[in-house]
Amino acid sequence: MTPAGAPAHVAIIMDGNGRWASARGLPRFEGHRRGVEALRRTVRASIDLGIRYLTVFSFSSENWRRPPQEIGDLMGLLKRFIRNDLAQLHASGVRVRILGSRQRLSSEIDGLLTEAENLTRDNTGLTLVVAFNYGSRAEIVQAAQRLALEVAAGRLPPEAITEEAFSARLGTADIPDPDLVIRTSGEMRLSNFLMWQSAYSEFVFTPCLWPDFDRPALEAAIAEFHGRDRRYGGLSRAGAVSGAVS
Repeated sequence: MTPAGAPAHVAIIMDGNGRWASARGLPRFEGHRRGVEALRRTVRASIDLGIRYLTVFSFSSENWRRPPQEIGDLMGLLKRFIRNDLAQLHASGVRVRILGSRQRLSSEIDGLLTEAENLTRDNTGLTLVVAFNYGSRAEIVQAAQRLALEVAAGRLPPEAITEEAFSARLGTADIPDPDLVIRTSGEMRLSNFLMWQSAYSEFVFTPCLWPDFDRPALEAAIAEFHGRDRRYGGLSRAGAVSGAVS
């Protein structure tokens, strides 16, 4: 927990752009565009609330199955976000991290992502982790492959494969596991997002569609987080007190 009382790491599955647009008779692109505005609001709110890490699921490895026009729109919005917002993020002390595969990305997109990381590398404020072209299963498989190669090369004995060793081979090796995972739009699943890292995260599923997400919605999720009894496999606070008395 941060001194301000907010979770140190909040991860968000930004869902509902298409449904938001459909409900208003608008093209899906408008939902995605409004979703970028929601991301800007959430970054600002995270800075104000003292959140140290904000991870957002912006484009999954499964999203390539969408129509080419929509994929093009999403890539265009990413380019616009980086070009328009990177200077402000940098000025605000935000460090940008990209999580996911660079395969299938155009050289222009790849270059912009690299620029965002390099420019903000030494910033010490909020770390904004953008999960782009990301899939948790693929990340886990790649970590297992790295360990297997080290064992095969004789650099690592099999008994040295621990949870800590596995975590160190993930793309999030230097990022703490999320305390709170939020999914908007009312859907209640992880959708291949941070499955290893979220083993002991608290989950908040809100019916709010992502373009409508704002600071009050974030604060409400954090308030719900504070009401949870995080046991990590142990006794609840009430149970621990009861056991001590008995």
